Amino acid sequence: MPKFTIESTYHLPVYRHRTYDAATPAEACRQAVEDDDWSAEKFDYETAGETYITGIWPGADAAYRVESITVPSQFHETIQRKAAHFQELFDQLVYVAQPMGLSTVDFERWLPKAIVAIEKAKAIIEERRDPDEQTAGS
Repeated sequence: MPKFTIESTYHLPVYRHRTYDAATPAEACRQAVEDDDWSAEKFDYETAGETYITGIWPGADAAYRVESITVPSQFHETIQRKAAHFQELFDQLVYVAQPMGLSTVDFERWLPKAIVAIEKAKAIIEERRDPDEQTAGS
């Protein structure tokens, strides 16, 4: 029977409570994200993430000693699977976000919403903030 060395992992949430002076909730959130002082961190063992596979190697005790094998996608972290699928869906939306035989009225109703969705998807992919709704697509 073949043997495989498997590297599995999970995310352990770390949190902190801190008060920020800000004019808006968005500004307070921005300050919290940019704050790199985690000296009062707490570990949340109660909400540890799912276990997923990050590496597989043929043989016993073979991690990083031999070439790894591709991990089947169903064993990847769910959020990463969603992100990869999101990219596929985004690519499809970009493709159809052009005139495609819809009535003029339906197309004019659909296109602005599609452009907003595309701009938000671009921001997520590029790890940026969501665009402001009034400027999306312009």
